Amino acid sequence: MASNPRWSFLPLTPVLWADFEALFGPRGACGGCWCMWWRLKHSVYMQKRGEANHATMKALVGSGEIPGLLAYDQARPVGWCAVAPRSSFTRLIRSRILAEVDKEPVWSVVCFFVDKAYRNQGMTVRLLKAALDHVRRSGGNIVEGYPVQPRKGRSPDAFAFTGLPSAFKKAGFQEVYRRSETRPIMRYDLRKNIKAVKKGTTKNTKGTKGN
Repeated sequence: MASNPRWSFLPLTPVLWADFEALFGPRGACGGCWCMWWRLKHSVYMQKRGEANHATMKALVGSGEIPGLLAYDQARPVGWCAVAPRSSFTRLIRSRILAEVDKEPVWSVVCFFVDKAYRNQGMTVRLLKAALDHVRRSGGNIVEGYPVQPRKGRSPDAFAFTGLPSAFKKAGFQEVYRRSETRPIMRYDLRKNIKAVKKGTTKNTKGTKGN
């Protein structure tokens, strides 16, 4: 997936589960999430934070489903990108701000987690490009992302785990819709590398909070 032999990007399968655990650490990346935030309703997620989320993700991987990609610096796991068909993510299905743009079947990139020693070094862009390759090989056509747009005069949120628009742009994504000032929907069309979808507006949703 990468031109630099230092980096490799592999789908998370049962044989790589120990590497996923090592990267996420005892806190499951953040607050016992284990990358289940997008897959569960909020009430269920809050009940399952910690070991229950860990067990649920392990069972998901064990079933043969691939929830995302691990990034490696040679043999060391250093990054994670959650990518799967949009229908896999309950919170996307229930979201008003991130509701469907159209009826095209899409894959969604919803989360990143990078080892502290590798942050601010372009790893998110590498993971996005690897995600595009993964979706292409899996037969998908359109890949979406939902980054957080920092407000003017403020630094990026440390918990902007969905990524920033600048990283998506560097990977070739373009904004196609926006219902909130801070939450653009960005796309990459693998069929033609153009994303010609009418943009939305923040006119009636400015200041809207939530997902």
